[in-house]
Amino acid sequence: MSSTVLSIPDLPNNAHKGDAGRVLLLCGSETMPGAASLCARAAQRAGAGLVAVGCSAKNLLQVVPVAAPEAVLVDLVGSESLLAGRLPEALEERRDHARVAGPGLGVHGRSRALVRSLVTDDFTGPLILDASALTILAEDLEFVREARGAVVLTPHPGEAARLLGREIPADDEGRASAAQEIARRSYGLCILKGERTIVASADQLHVNETGNCGMATAGSGDVLAGMLGAYAAWFEASCTDDRDLFDICVSAVHLHGLAGDFAAKEKGRRGLIASDLIEFLPTAQRALLESAS
Repeated sequence: MSSTVLSIPDLPNNAHKGDAGRVLLLCGSETMPGAASLCARAAQRAGAGLVAVGCSAKNLLQVVPVAAPEAVLVDLVGSESLLAGRLPEALEERRDHARVAGPGLGVHGRSRALVRSLVTDDFTGPLILDASALTILAEDLEFVREARGAVVLTPHPGEAARLLGREIPADDEGRASAAQEIARRSYGLCILKGERTIVASADQLHVNETGNCGMATAGSGDVLAGMLGAYAAWFEASCTDDRDLFDICVSAVHLHGLAGDFAAKEKGRRGLIASDLIEFLPTAQRALLESAS
């Protein structure tokens, strides 16, 4: 079991937005534009210096600026490269520190081509794969090994079952075993979501203690994906201490649950929605920073 010390990124007084990290989000679709908005807002509140959203549906170009006006938009609508199985020109030679793919993206042909091209791209920073990306990769989990940088997979139990081709046990021991199997087979990190979310590598394991059942609501995972993207981008951009990506993932999961606990305390578990997690994320981050000082 991991003995990770919880901590989150902090910046020097003379920092600029590049020091905070640049994150690219490939998420949202015509019928699920909220995923892109939630992911972007979460990444911003988690402290990313620059959030870019790759928009593969026309309505995202109108929806995202309203929900997250600070985000930069990357227009991927009608990209011919995707049809040929290549990374869109608009994503080539970008200077992202981390990338997130999958929330609300859908599993149609263009999404499949996008996810697979992201995995095989020359990008060497952390790649967080969630939701639709996991469904796409369930056909060949070992394909994730093609990534040049670190990979973080964030399945809920149903997605984990598709990745492994078997049911996921409900007990802690069975869930831990499944998470580590995904990590070993992908050569990455696995965050198996649910009550007592598990963060696993091939040889490390952490069971989270924050969070509540009110967080079992649409969009909660999108918020976590955005947070992971922001913290991973900071890690890639400026980490100079002895923390590693596993520690960053553990801290992100802890803060995601802590924000949910603060939200439930004020609003009640029954009335909690994913946007509340973003609202209370600054409070959760401040509480963790103060506890460490």
